[in-house]
Amino acid sequence: MAPKSPREAAQKTKDIREAVQKELEFDPLVDEAGITVKNLNGDVALNGTVPSYPQYLQAVTAAKRVQGVTKVHNHLMVDLPPASYRDDPMLTTAANNALAMSVSVSGSVEASASDGDVWLTGMVANRFERDAAERAVAGLVGVRGIVDDIEIFSDVEAADVSDLVSDALFRYGLLLDDSDVQVGASDGTVTLAGHIRTWAEHDAVIDAAWRGIGVRNVRDDLIVTG
Repeated sequence: MAPKSPREAAQKTKDIREAVQKELEFDPLVDEAGITVKNLNGDVALNGTVPSYPQYLQAVTAAKRVQGVTKVHNHLMVDLPPASYRDDPMLTTAANNALAMSVSVSGSVEASASDGDVWLTGMVANRFERDAAERAVAGLVGVRGIVDDIEIFSDVEAADVSDLVSDALFRYGLLLDDSDVQVGASDGTVTLAGHIRTWAEHDAVIDAAWRGIGVRNVRDDLIVTG
C-alpha cells in the first residue's frame, strides 16, 4: 500500500479532530463550549475548560470512542461556577463523609482538600478499591481535581500471574488468534505490551491484569491502533 500523501494525512487529521468535536457535542454529559481539540495522526489533545470534574473525565471517555483516536492528552482545566465553590474545610468534610459512606472503600483512606483539589491517602488491597475511592469523591460539588496518593498493598505474595491473566483475556474474547499482546509479571508488576484494536478492549485488558492475585502495579505499554 502506498504511503499517504501530505494532503491525505492532513485530511485524516482534520476528520478525526472534527469527529472528536462532534462526539463532545453529542455527549449529554459534556459541556463542550469551552473545549478545543487538536489532533496529530490520532494523537488527540483536549484543551480549554469545563465546569465540573466529572466533565473533565467524561470528555476523555467521549474522545476515546472516536475511531482513529490512538491517544488522548487531557489538558482541560475545571473552572467551577461561583455557586459550586466550597472552602477547604467544607470540601474535606464532604469528601471524608463520601468515603465513609462507600462500602467499597477501605476505612484507611482519608481525604483533604486544597483549593478544590482533593488529596487521597491511605492503603488498599487492589486498584479497584482505589478507583472506588476516586469515584466516591469525584462527583462532589466543589471538586476541581483529585490527587491519588493511595498505596496498593497485599499480604498475599504476588504470584506469577502471566498465564492467569492471559487465560482471562482469552475467556473475555480480547485476544484473537493473531494478537501480539504479551503479558509479563515480576515482583507484583504486570507488564502488557503489543497492539490492541479499541480503547474499550484496552481498558478491559488493563482491568484483567489488575485482577491477578497480589498485583500492585500494571505497566501499560499497549498501543491502541484505532
